Amino acid sequence: MSQRDLNRAIARATGEDLSTITGIGFVELTAIPFEREPLMVDWDEHDLDHNVAVIPQRRRRHVAA
Repeated sequence: MSQRDLNRAIARATGEDLSTITGIGFVELTAIPFEREPLMVDWDEHDLDHNVAVIPQRRRRHVAA
């Protein structure tokens, strides 16, 4: 079954517009499912970009001797 045939069959079965079904992106199921790697965020790495001190530190002035 081609993608066009699949989209038309789904549009007929659901009563939705063909352009809506095409935009959703249905695909034909296969015998062996394709599993993607889970999307993960390394929060420690993310926090390094947003590292802000809770208590601001004073800058020390250097006095010329």
